[in-house]
Amino acid sequence: MTPVCRTQALSLFAATIILGATLCVAQPPDVHKVADAVDKHYNSLGSLETPFEESYRGGGMARVESGTMWLKKPGKMRWEYTSPTQKLFVTDGKQVWFYVPGEKQARRMALRDLDDLRSPLRYLLGHTKLEKEFIGLSLAPDQKPATAGNAMLRGIPKSMQDRMSYVLIEITPQFNIARIYIEELDGSATEFRFTQQKENVVLNDKRFRFTPPAGVEVMEAKELQP
Repeated sequence: MTPVCRTQALSLFAATIILGATLCVAQPPDVHKVADAVDKHYNSLGSLETPFEESYRGGGMARVESGTMWLKKPGKMRWEYTSPTQKLFVTDGKQVWFYVPGEKQARRMALRDLDDLRSPLRYLLGHTKLEKEFIGLSLAPDQKPATAGNAMLRGIPKSMQDRMSYVLIEITPQFNIARIYIEELDGSATEFRFTQQKENVVLNDKRFRFTPPAGVEVMEAKELQP
């Protein structure tokens, strides 16, 4: 092979490699593979502990709250708000309680009657199947993730389709859910962010039970929105 032909061949080979690499980089992730990987990740866990930040805007108001969330199979969940005020949202898998320390009432309702933006998260540690839980689950490349490199999914929860416009789920490369953004039909929006997630921590079932303090009246509630 002459030097000129060799140079042309090497140039063609290099161009092919570059084109192949470009195509690989441009190849978008597959929503089915991402959803399946998230399902497998959370279904393999027995418990989860994570700090959270919850922000809300709507009806001319806005608020930001934070605290710690615990999940444990099957269906146990505890949200302990610490800022700007203390409050508790907890379920043992059967009953749900909402209580603000210092108040004279605690609200209670059956888990089966719960219609709350936090309630779908209890299914994470179970038999999660995102593509069955969400209508039209798809990738959302038009939505910028809070952290570069994360994937964005969009869908509508089947159990709340009469209430929500859409939900965005931000997924890390390790297939953790880092952020959930919920936009409701009335235009209000709630966002949850989860950081420093600790998996399979030892959690006593007592953490998911609630006994009203002395002098606190129990009210059977129709809803438990704080």
